[in-house]
Amino acid sequence: QIKLFLYLYLIVSVLTVFTSNDVIVLSFTPFICYFAKNAKINPVPYLSAEFVAANTWSMALVIGNPTNVYLATSSGIDFISYLSVMIIPTLIAGTVAFLLLLLLFFKQLKEPIHYHAEEIKIKDKPLLISGIAHLSICTIVLAISSYITIEMWLVSLVAFVSLIVSSTVVCKIRKRHRREVIITLRRLPYELIPFILSMFVLIVALDQNGITDLLIKVLGTNTPILKFGISSFLTCNIINNIPMSVLFSSILANGSAGISAVYATIIGSNLGAFFTPIGALAGIMWSNMIGNQGIKFGYLSFLKLGIIIAIPTLLSALFGLYLVL
Repeated sequence: QIKLFLYLYLIVSVLTVFTSNDVIVLSFTPFICYFAKNAKINPVPYLSAEFVAANTWSMALVIGNPTNVYLATSSGIDFISYLSVMIIPTLIAGTVAFLLLLLLFFKQLKEPIHYHAEEIKIKDKPLLISGIAHLSICTIVLAISSYITIEMWLVSLVAFVSLIVSSTVVCKIRKRHRREVIITLRRLPYELIPFILSMFVLIVALDQNGITDLLIKVLGTNTPILKFGISSFLTCNIINNIPMSVLFSSILANGSAGISAVYATIIGSNLGAFFTPIGALAGIMWSNMIGNQGIKFGYLSFLKLGIIIAIPTLLSALFGLYLVL
């Protein structure tokens, strides 16, 4: 199980860097639940490793988390500049998080696992190739978008539309039902749209009533890495990380804390996800999915994971940022 635990953490970490934390949570959580059930092992260590890895390694690239995109673009940080600063804090935080996870679940992972080898064949190679090609091209264009003056949202939208159209065409040519395309569109988290919109309205209301100015005075300009990193981390778990990013982008734009405060806020927006379930959309989706599978992992269990893993990981990431800047 220890070897499997390591492989899962590495796979999730790599895929998160090139996709996003939400994509990984939606894709891997059901798989881990079914796998653990069939293998008759405790799914909690693997679900925890997946969730922590997805929300730690999402810091590496600007596309790893919507909060990264929002905070970086609103502060004028391009793709390469972001990577050059955030790669070291992410490596440090990712290593610390894994060691803490291993220490926390080591006793459970020492239990034997009963398995048998099974050959898996890819059912639809053309659609797989199309998906990988779109993902690769989209990532490359996102990396150079600031140099060719194209907005990131437009790149992502074009890639999405192109993938849907090309997949539909492939299905038509092969005279196959567009089942995969329809299932993908149905699985989009539409129910989160009202939640996000209401949070944006709340943040705008706070801004118009002077809360932003008050927070600028409270945070000040001294030790911005520590202050903005911890405050953004905690604020995520009060109003969620996306609304927090909107609020803090206004604070950063109107204050004079500097670029280090922006990166510290980005770190807090990512790592705040595994302190409490409301820290990020990924946490809300993750908790709902494992609950639907009958796995008990309540608020106190989440908070225990957050205290043991999230706080040391946050401090190590902020230390890495301090070393870089």
